[in-house]
Amino acid sequence: MENNQLIILLMIGLVLLCVLAWWLFRRLSRRRPHEMDLMEGHEFEHYCADLLRSHGFQEVEVTKESGDYGVDILAEREGITYAIQCKCYSSPVGIKAIQEVYAGRDYYERMVGVVMTNQYFTAPAVKFARKLKIILWDRDYVEMMEAE
Repeated sequence: MENNQLIILLMIGLVLLCVLAWWLFRRLSRRRPHEMDLMEGHEFEHYCADLLRSHGFQEVEVTKESGDYGVDILAEREGITYAIQCKCYSSPVGIKAIQEVYAGRDYYERMVGVVMTNQYFTAPAVKFARKLKIILWDRDYVEMMEAE
């Protein structure tokens, strides 16, 4: 084998090794618990309320712990009113959260319903939310809000 061919093979091997290292790093970093994963439900609600305030939401109010009609936070931004359900789970969020905020949005007479979570949503929940026009803010969206 010529020297040039050996160098090319070594470079290809090095690139593949770098790609594998990057993939492993991304996979392992997703397994590491984030600060929000360790929060209790009401603590997560206040964490979300603080994120909303830092992103220009006004009149951010965390509702009482029980009898909240499926809404944990009431807020407003640019004249649009929001009813937000917060879910701090260890597994994907299902359709029940969508149903809760859908009802709560109407009860509180808000324009927009949102479910905000430290996890992701099941496929049926995503489909259901689209049908009911409920906005879903998953883990990636919440982490993006935190980073800004």
